Amino acid sequence: MTATISKTLAERIEDLLPQTQCTKCGYPACRPYADAIAAGDASYNQCPPGGAEGIARLAALLGKPDIPLDTTHGLERARPVAVIDENVCIGCTLCMQACPVDAIVGAAKQMHTVIAELCTGCDLCVPPCPVDCIAMVPVTGERTGWDAWSQDEADAARARHDRRTARLERERAAAEARASARQAARAAQADQPRPETPPAQPVAPATVQAASDDPEAKKRAIIQAALERARKKKEEMAQLGAGPKNTDHVSAAVQAQIDAAEERRRRLGLKDDENASHPGEGGQGDKPA
Repeated sequence: MTATISKTLAERIEDLLPQTQCTKCGYPACRPYADAIAAGDASYNQCPPGGAEGIARLAALLGKPDIPLDTTHGLERARPVAVIDENVCIGCTLCMQACPVDAIVGAAKQMHTVIAELCTGCDLCVPPCPVDCIAMVPVTGERTGWDAWSQDEADAARARHDRRTARLERERAAAEARASARQAARAAQADQPRPETPPAQPVAPATVQAASDDPEAKKRAIIQAALERARKKKEEMAQLGAGPKNTDHVSAAVQAQIDAAEERRRRLGLKDDENASHPGEGGQGDKPA
């Protein structure tokens, strides 16, 4: 006798979504959007990657009319793939952190690359890039929505997203455990009697010279030089009419990454391009330099 597992409405809705995890629907991933539809908190026409066919699939499941795509969430389009300009990339890793399906590989201070076969075309890697070195290149011609995507690709993207989510949760738990251990160690050290402080000793000239070699200053200089090269590259691109792309409908999670990157740059004392836009300033489509 074969056991049958009955799926919830949210699970059946999720099965019909393209699993690009692009957040254009207004939710952080496909499953939260499915939960919202099932609960009546979101409409079933907010998924641009699914397009008209995706809406028709959801309407049939829900027993509701077939309605047009809500274009405030984006337009149905040919599926793009992210391409990184390796001559401009400074290895900041922000694009890797933003990718919901682990389609970008690289290391800190090293050039990154996109695995085209794994890219869902979500655009999420574009806004965090501080040097605008990522372009979204259409790869499906005139085919859009589900005509530009397959169920096998959707299932694979869903599996990669779930694995990434599980990995990030393990890393978060490990980081919290390490922080708790450090806090316990500091508390234990605070309970120990403090030894008397010995009198200060004269500092040798060699020690003074070693202290003057500030590693943070060197780090700032290296990063500033890379940003200066990127700024010049951006000016050349601007003269050719090429500017930042795909910055509409940035999710709160990605915006938080942008803000964190800007805060790190301020702490390092890095200077921004005087003509650059910053998150929250200017009109629609602005992004950090």
